[in-house]
Amino acid sequence: MLIAIATVFSYKYLSVENKEGQSEKQDTSDTIDPSKLVQKIFDVAQLGQTPYVPFENGATLDDVIEQLGEPESVTSTSVGDYADFPSKQISVGMENGQLFDIRSYHHELANIRLNDIKQFAGEPDQITYYQDSQTNQIILTYEVNTAYHLKWIVDRPTEENQNPTVHHTSLLTTTAVKSQELAKIISNMTLDEKIGQMIFAGISGPTLSPADYKLLEQHKVGGLIFFKKDLTSSNQILQLLNDIKSINSKNDFPLFLGIDEEGGRISRLPNEFISLPSSQVIGKSNVSFAYEIGTILGKELSNFGFNLNFAPVLDVNSNPNNPVIGDRSFGNNPELVSSYGIETMKGMQSQNVIPVVKHFPGHGDTSVDSHLDLPIVNKSKEQLDALELIPFKEAIKYGTDVVMIAHILLPEIDPQYPASMSAEIITNILRSEMGYDGVVITDDMTMKAVTNNYSLSYAAVQSIKAGSDIVLIAHHYDDVSSTINALKQAVQKGEITENRIDESVKRILLLKETYKLDNSKIDTINVHEINSTIQKMLEKYNS
Repeated sequence: MLIAIATVFSYKYLSVENKEGQSEKQDTSDTIDPSKLVQKIFDVAQLGQTPYVPFENGATLDDVIEQLGEPESVTSTSVGDYADFPSKQISVGMENGQLFDIRSYHHELANIRLNDIKQFAGEPDQITYYQDSQTNQIILTYEVNTAYHLKWIVDRPTEENQNPTVHHTSLLTTTAVKSQELAKIISNMTLDEKIGQMIFAGISGPTLSPADYKLLEQHKVGGLIFFKKDLTSSNQILQLLNDIKSINSKNDFPLFLGIDEEGGRISRLPNEFISLPSSQVIGKSNVSFAYEIGTILGKELSNFGFNLNFAPVLDVNSNPNNPVIGDRSFGNNPELVSSYGIETMKGMQSQNVIPVVKHFPGHGDTSVDSHLDLPIVNKSKEQLDALELIPFKEAIKYGTDVVMIAHILLPEIDPQYPASMSAEIITNILRSEMGYDGVVITDDMTMKAVTNNYSLSYAAVQSIKAGSDIVLIAHHYDDVSSTINALKQAVQKGEITENRIDESVKRILLLKETYKLDNSKIDTINVHEINSTIQKMLEKYNS
């Protein structure tokens, strides 16, 4: 039940001690009436606020410390760290220094009883229970809006007390609620199931082979990538994807169904469709053209049932001798690449297709094709900040879902490992410094940049240790199988902790949930209608 509360009235945060311990006297005239207090709590929850708490959900830990002083204790949980301020009757959940949960234990909440909540808000969206040696509680969860969930934690009713009082409230972001739900799901998954979600595999051709069945039924891989050889006609694509979804429907989680559909020379769809221009051509047009291109790409793919596109390219084409990027880039100006790339990304997202920005930390200044050998880029971190990293920083600001890591060696940053295997680049730069907490996927690990220098098993294990969430193995069933075994053995030997695996699986499942992926089949596709839309768009921008 989604609560819509129309009443709006002025209010003040109720009394709370400041960090010097002095009581700040505020208006509490309407807190004696339980029904008014319930209404106040629901009203301010829509704004991410909690009475008696002088900061909002989403604040930083520094904001909290400024108001309350240092926490009296910090407790680590499976969903994040909780800073406790018992003398202030407050506890806050935080991840990466940002609040996702505000818990209030203020003594005036004891004026509210179970029936007061239900009388105002009706039945909750969810009822759960918590019990340990000291407590026996019922938890009523209400979705106050798309951003926040409000939980009321009450002693469990008994025959002697069927209308107990509130113990505390918890205001969580919707993302945190999903994260907690996923934590429970992950705790019930086997290690094999978890590792399967971290594998993006290629299939063997336009019809499924016995090995492809094993990928789905035995290994339960999290995603599949499709190439030109796999896709021969619109009818064949529909049949292939529907067959895959039918097989996967027996598994617990939907699949990422991905493709490299950039436009220009990088296109996997059959020739039934009008070709789209390259990113280089788009970069010479109006930026609104980029959004429309992204929208068309999204429509093409979603009409078949694909839900992920390995695009847009955010590489800045700064090296004219680059053999692999070239016209796949929007241009040689990082600000232009940022704006056009982000608009293309937004267009795909508007069609519920997951964009994958690539190739972090930037493939534009290479003179070697990583399909053939390992490129080396002799640039410092400062030089990357001034050029290559700019589009990725902007994409993160605008909510990119997935970042692909390149097989590039940057010896001034990490002389030992290429980016796809480097903790310095993935964990320290991308995650910690740039603040990215979405899904990280490697470029294809069967490329010679990797296989000429490492065993695939070693490279995959090192990549996960470095911070990647998904290993892309675009070819050969045996390589997929050996990689899965290597990751499992690394966990069993303690080289990778299962908590580290859980972090990646949570990001993966959260992304699948955000885009509402499922195994729904698609019966028909109107190629003529899509081509007509493409033609009109091209005519508009060519006129």
